[in-house]
Amino acid sequence: MKHTISILVENNAGVLARISGLFARRGYNIHSLAVGVTDNDKISRITIVAEGSDYTLEQIEKQLNKLIDVIKVRSLPADKLLARELVLVKVCCKPAERSELIDIAEITTAKISDVSQETMTLELSGNQYNIATFEELLRPYKIIEIVRTGTVAMQKGSEGLRV
Repeated sequence: MKHTISILVENNAGVLARISGLFARRGYNIHSLAVGVTDNDKISRITIVAEGSDYTLEQIEKQLNKLIDVIKVRSLPADKLLARELVLVKVCCKPAERSELIDIAEITTAKISDVSQETMTLELSGNQYNIATFEELLRPYKIIEIVRTGTVAMQKGSEGLRV
């Protein structure tokens, strides 16, 4: 089972290395990792998606809370999760296919980020299901390159992870 963990940390050098090292030492695989500063430039938010049992999740949270630079750790329940990812997809695009790809972009609310004589790069922000569907729609056009960000997530509703 995949778990999404949100971590507030002090924005210091080496914090990410210590956190990823903790996962590596314990044999926990990270499926997705995203880091960015918060409204306070001295604090960063790390969002990690990892797979494991509820027991594994509990152990991860306990170990993370022991790290000095960690301020708060919260597992985000799947039913209260607002998660997004960004994908850039570069596909082969002959001039005759441009209108088809523009239609796909409009239907999926993707943005056309770059067009050349032989390629088109499309950008989409969404949940994992939307991105997977988007990739499938683009496969017939020969995907040259795909780049995805890690998942960023927060809890729905009025509750938030703050210092």
